[in-house]
Amino acid sequence: MSLPQFFLDEQVLADEVQDQFPLALSRDDAKHAKVLRLDPGEHIAVVDAAQDYFECEIKSFDGATPIVAISGHLEAKPLVAHVCLVQGLAKGDKMEMVIRHATELGVSEFIPFVASRSIMKVDAKKATSKTERWQAIAKSAAMQSGQTHLAHVHHPMKLAQLKEVLAAFDAVVVCWEKAPGTALLRNALRPAVLNASEDHLARIAVVVGPEGGLAQEEVDAILASNANANMVSLGSSILRTETAGIVAPALVLYEMGGMGAGERA
Repeated sequence: MSLPQFFLDEQVLADEVQDQFPLALSRDDAKHAKVLRLDPGEHIAVVDAAQDYFECEIKSFDGATPIVAISGHLEAKPLVAHVCLVQGLAKGDKMEMVIRHATELGVSEFIPFVASRSIMKVDAKKATSKTERWQAIAKSAAMQSGQTHLAHVHHPMKLAQLKEVLAAFDAVVVCWEKAPGTALLRNALRPAVLNASEDHLARIAVVVGPEGGLAQEEVDAILASNANANMVSLGSSILRTETAGIVAPALVLYEMGGMGAGERA
């Protein structure tokens, strides 16, 4: 049975000098611990601010703050690739759904994309609160699914800023319903596979359009932003944006050896 897992924003457990010490949980995480009804003697998993991974035993509580002792050092499962989902802004709760489920899969980074056909509009004032909400959802999903790496959610980006960011990736995969059936994901990922090594984690951006899809000029601009950018087809079915935003990164992670692919005979 997996241990309840928590992330620490500032505390580094290796710096603690006492055998027992308070765990600096955020207010929301402290509430979550209370909901779980954790008792002294129970064990939890903790990813600290240095991205170190520990098993801790709860010794007591100081109000809502757990007092813990380190039981052991855990080995975080290595990432097969750093996958960034560039998701066209979608209306309603679709963005939240995509971020939650894609985090569970192992996506490392999210860029909400203000596409020309995005129905959802986010002004500067709302962008900060929306981003904070999406980041909280990513954190909650990582805790629930046992991900040891916390995904980062960027503020929404327009095309000009997005092009600059995409230039640094090993491969950019543009999921487009007009892509020919011969535009295979495996081929688009070849540059990332060739660049990957023990010293370099492949960085792959996956671009998914909003409800109305990507405009031709957006596809052209994104393809021009990186020499290893390619459009790909996700099959003959036209997927909803929230479906593509989950399926596409899952396929990328599988092709890179994740999602159980590494266990193939």
